[in-house]
Parts: sequence; C-alpha cells; structure tokens
Amino acid sequence: MVSKLIRDGAEMRRNITKKADRGDYKDVFFSILHEPPSVYGINRTRWEMAHLKEVMAQKGFPISLANIRQIVRNAGYHFRKARKVLTSTDPDYREKLKKITDILSRLSADQRFFSVDEFGPFSVRIMGGRSLMPPREHRTVPQYQKRKGTLILTAALELSTNQITHFYSTAKNTGEMIRLVDLLVQQYAGCRTVYFSWDAASWHASKALGEHVGEINALRASGKRCVPKVELAPLPACAQYLNVIESVFSGMARAILHNSDYKSVDACKVAINAYFKERNDRFRETPCRAGNKIWGEERVVPKFRASNNCKDSRWR
Repeated sequence: MVSKLIRDGAEMRRNITKKADRGDYKDVFFSILHEPPSVYGINRTRWEMAHLKEVMAQKGFPISLANIRQIVRNAGYHFRKARKVLTSTDPDYREKLKKITDILSRLSADQRFFSVDEFGPFSVRIMGGRSLMPPREHRTVPQYQKRKGTLILTAALELSTNQITHFYSTAKNTGEMIRLVDLLVQQYAGCRTVYFSWDAASWHASKALGEHVGEINALRASGKRCVPKVELAPLPACAQYLNVIESVFSGMARAILHNSDYKSVDACKVAINAYFKERNDRFRETPCRAGNKIWGEERVVPKFRASNNCKDSRWR
C-alpha cells in the first residue's frame, strides 16, 4: 500500500507541467516584456528579472526567477538581445496595440487585414545552417565566396485567409510600398475595407504613401473606381516581433534558404515562389494551421497576439 502511494505520488509529480512550459504563463510573460517598464510604474528603461517576477505576480501568475529564465531561454533569446528586439519604446504602445486588436476582433467577411514587411536584402550564395550529418563529418561553407546576386522580397500576409502575396524589389522605399498597396487593392477589389499593418520604417510612414492612400479613398468615395477603402494600422515603434509575417519569413528562411546553394538568383526565386504557392494552396484548401508541413518551421501560429515573438533572430 505504501509503495503504491509512493508510486502514485511520483507519477503525479512527473505529470505536473512546469510554469515555464505553460502557454498561459508564456503569453502573459511576453505581453509584459513587450511593454516598457514605465507602463507598470517601474522607473527603469529596461526590464530586470525581479521586476518581471513582481508584475507577473500582480497579474495573478506567480512564478519563480528560475522559470522566468527558462521561458526566455526556450524562446531562443538572451537578455542582451532582449534590449534590442523584445521591448517596444513607443509611448503609445498600448493605444496602437488596442487599435489593431480592435480591428481584428470585428473583422468581417468583406474586410482583409495585411501584415506587411520586406525580407532582405540577402545574398544568393552557399548558406550555412544546421543539418543531419554522419559521424565525424562536418559540412563546411567557404568564408570568402562570390555572391551570385542579391534579393529583396516584399510581401503581405492576409491574416484571415493566411494567404501570402509577394514580389521582388530592387530597394526598400515608398515606391515599393505604393506598388504593394496598388496590387492588393486590385487583387481584393471585391472587399469593403483593407487594412495595412507594418513596422515603423521611414518608408512605411512617408507622406507620399499617405497621400496615395488618400487618393485611392477619394476615388472610391467619388464612385470613379470600384476599390476597397484603405486604412493603415501601424505597429508600435521597435515592435517587429508583433509583425506576423516575420514568422513566415523565418520559416521560409529555415526551410529553403539555410543550407542552400542556388546556382543563380532566378533559381532562388523559383524556390521561394514554389514555397509560397504550396503554402497558399494548403491554407486555401484547409483554412487552419497546416501542422507538420514545411511551413511548420514558422516560429508562431500566423495570428496576431500581444505575446507574439514573430521575429526569430536565428533564421533572419
């Protein structure tokens, strides 16, 4: 009887999930970490472990310092990087975040929400990465090699249908953003409203882009063109980790760019085009998370959340 109780007790201890592995704790932790400490009345410019532990407890999620460290390690981050990419310094962080979440909570069937960004420029050359190798064999990549060209990928992820629209650019500038807006307005002409969300890069918030959006909306209001209304929902400053398309880019890089040796820029484009086509087809046929397919390498589920860490520094 005693031995059975001991076995049962040991089994119960094994079945207890650590707080560092619980989804609710991780969501709350990263939603706190993304905000400046001053939001919580802490007179600091960066987060300390003790402060994170204190705020977690205030929110009803008591946790040890060891579990906090484990959450950060499991996410692939170190605190020296966290100062750069995990905490927004935007004083209007909550207002901008609330605007986006409000839009998404009431998004109707005739509305679309796009997460927009650029990938690159990156060189087409022999790429390193993790791969399965036989014992005592090591894959090598030349330190000095001639690149075969460079690519910049401009893309938009539509969150409700999980569809990617992309093209290749020669530069990151306002002209390319206008080109993307025009392409999506034409592609989704049957919709009532399209929302665009991007990070705080200067060409994403330029005067020329704002004027172009105003012209599209004026043409729509006058009835001269049958186009959807365009609205902008920019992300907070220094909050690339909330941009859902970053997760898709990370998954693409891990799947078809790392360990690659494309013979030309065109060959690399063919692989990228095929990757996005296969991804779009799967999500069109099965509008849900695709599971253990090649896009299972994406960092997070393609859904906007305040606790997201979409940008994976290991694959970007």
